[in-house]
Formats: sequence, structure tokens, C-alpha cells
Amino acid sequence: MDQQERARRAAAARQATWDLDAKDVTGIAATWVDTSGVTRVKAVPLARLEHAAAWGIGMSPVFDAFLLDDSIVSGRFAGGPIGDLRLHPDLDRLVVLPALPGWAWAPADRYDQEGEPHPIDARGLARREAGRLAAEGLSIRAAFEVEWAVSVGGGDDFVPACAGPAYGMTRLTERSDYLRDVVEGLAVAGVAVEQVHPEYAAGQYEVSVAPEDPVAAADTFVLVRETIRAVSLNHGLRATFSPKVLAGGVGNGAHVHLSLWRDDANLMAGGEGRYGLTPAGEAFAAGILSRLPALLAIGAPSVASYLRLVPSHWAGAYACWGLENREAALRFVTGSAGNRAQAANLEVKCFDAAANPYLAVAALIAAGRAGLAEHGTLPEPVDVDPVSLDGVPPLPSSLGAAVEAFEADAALREALGEALVDTVGVVRRGEIALFDGMEPEEIAARTRWKH
Repeated sequence: MDQQERARRAAAARQATWDLDAKDVTGIAATWVDTSGVTRVKAVPLARLEHAAAWGIGMSPVFDAFLLDDSIVSGRFAGGPIGDLRLHPDLDRLVVLPALPGWAWAPADRYDQEGEPHPIDARGLARREAGRLAAEGLSIRAAFEVEWAVSVGGGDDFVPACAGPAYGMTRLTERSDYLRDVVEGLAVAGVAVEQVHPEYAAGQYEVSVAPEDPVAAADTFVLVRETIRAVSLNHGLRATFSPKVLAGGVGNGAHVHLSLWRDDANLMAGGEGRYGLTPAGEAFAAGILSRLPALLAIGAPSVASYLRLVPSHWAGAYACWGLENREAALRFVTGSAGNRAQAANLEVKCFDAAANPYLAVAALIAAGRAGLAEHGTLPEPVDVDPVSLDGVPPLPSSLGAAVEAFEADAALREALGEALVDTVGVVRRGEIALFDGMEPEEIAARTRWKH
């Protein structure tokens, strides 16, 4: 980061300070998401925003080695007391948080003290992967579905905040004021909500948002979760985004929707391939499908993730794809006739809300780019529950198996870098050791309020 860029950021911060002061904002929360998928924060008073934008907020690189219980592991590239980074809030995404009066929020990028991007900064990696795709004349539109479960009161036990049937209007009626405030809060924060509805599990809801570029989609995922969390507390409720809230429940997913574009053309539609796929769209999808076992180390990164990722629960536990098949890990969505040029997309169903969303989009783009380079093709689609078929490979059933696949994948290692791959492996194995020997009920309980 050169002096000219620092001056530009300082000028933008001065303008933002005037605007935020008029809206009675006192502090700015600058967030990043760590390797375990936990959103961390450093905050500055409004008067300090200009300095923070230009020169960053000091922080230790040790956070890359945090486990979800705040214990710390150590690897070749992360862990230990030495070193410092600078956390730079991105003022292009700065928003006032309506559910947290007096506060504004901005996602942050991490740089070293020489002004160079930190090699394990997930947001920077997502931007870099999107840039590599852009160099090939392509772009991604992405969106995360956000599932969460709501509990009554502040205790650590989960007590469902609504009692109606799955997807039932009763659940909306029971918590109509709460859901109204969620939708209004997101709208004020600039989030384009497309739908909100009760989900399957007890006390569970889901919000779907409009697609954006990959980095913006990951930013929105963080903003949506923190808005929901704040609105929940304002209503005397507690929200959990854990992949497994109760050992016997279905858990929270964080399905990722992706479409590949060249200029204004959606390459997931209008082609001569199956269901309208173009060759590029199919190759991109094939790159993701073939690497799903490895991608789980990013997208299903918790021991609790594998309590959720089981067959016949719509979690996508099999490495297959299919048209509107909600048991396939990769669901192909065409959209309605007449709107397919805009709507067609891939849904990655096996990812959950313990994932760092920036790492998730970076890894998915890297896998898709590898598929393009390989001129990949998809196998035959699956149009039934794959549990009923022989020969459909299941995805890894444990975090350890996913980590081994991730570390062995040359394309992901090249794209994400040695420092990131090593750190992911160290942190994942740290969590495996943390939960070693625990029963599913204890794993679910110890993970429940971390994400």
C-alpha cells in the first residue's frame, strides 16, 4: 500500500466521518473472520476512523491460529506472540448497524507493517481469486443462504423460540415482530433480502439474499449474521448459526449459490449441454464437484460439521450433482422458464455456517478455475436420493479425511498458497484433538454458540 493509496483512504474516511457523525455513530467495528470461522473484531472511536483507514489498526497475527474455543495452536506460518499486522477497514462497505445504535461496521483487510497483503488474509485471497478469474474474462455472482436457530433466553441450553411445524405459518406468527425487525434491519443495512421463511428444525429460520460479486457476497454473509444476532438479543433471544445445534437435529447449512458469467452472459444457461450448461459452465462445475472432498476442509470446517453432513437430511452428503436434487452435494438450479439466463446457478449444499465465507468463495473459485483449465466434464447427473444407488461416492465423513484431501490437492494449494494450506491443516487438527473422544451431544453443546 503506497502513500497515494493511504491518502485516498484518509480522504474517504474524513467524508465518512462527517456522514456518520450526523447519524450519531460513536464507534466503528472492523471485522475479519478467522480460520475457524469465528468473526473477530477490533473497534475504533469515530474520531479515529481516518487514521485507521490510512494506517490500520494494530493486531496480532496469532488470530490465524485460534481454535473456536479461543485456544491457540502453532504452525509454520501462524501462532505465537511475535509479529504485528494492520487491520484496514474497507470504507466502500461501511454501513451503520441499525440493530446496534451508535455503531457502524466495515469488513477489514489485513496487511503487514510494510503495507503488503497478509498471505493468510481470507478476504484478500477471495479478491485475488476473483481477479484471476477476471483475467480470463470471467466473473462470479454468488450468494450465501443464512440458516439460524433461535433460542429463548440467554442460557447455554437450546430452547426453541417457536413451536410451530416446519415451514409453518405458525412460526412466522409466533415471532412476527422479530422477523419483521430482522428484515427491516437488513434492508436499512443495504442488504437485498429475497426471502425469509421458517426452516425444518425447531426454532430455525432462513434468509436468502441477492447475488453479488464473491467478496461482497462474503461481506454480506457476515453482515447478515451479525444483524440477526443483534436483533435476536434485542428481542431477548439468542441466535445460533452452528452446523449442529442439537445432536439429533438437522443443523444449519450455509449453502453457496454460484453462477459463472462472461460479460452479461450467464454461462450456466443457454448452452447445448445438459440443462442448458455451456462448456465453460460445465467445466467450472466439474472442477468444484471433483474437489468437494478437499473443499470440505474449508466449507465444513468443524468437527460438528460432520454431525450435520449425513445422508437423507438434505445436507448434500454425496459427491454428485443433479437437477434440483437436494440430496446431491452440488444441486443445479435452472430457475423458471423465461428467466433462466439470469437465474441458473450451482448450489453447494455441503457447506455450513462454521465456514469462513471469504475462504469458501476463494476455494470454490480456485476449484472452478482448475476445472476450466482441465476442460472438465460432469458425470451423469443423479435424479434420486443417492443413498439408494451403488457407486455414488460419499463425501468424507470426518474432518480429518477432508483435511487430508485438502492438503493433497495441488490446484487448491497453488491457488491459496502454502501459508494458508498449512494453517488450515494445523487449525483443523487442533479442533480434532480438542473434541477427541467426545460424544455428539457434547460436541454440539460446545460448538453451539461459537458461530
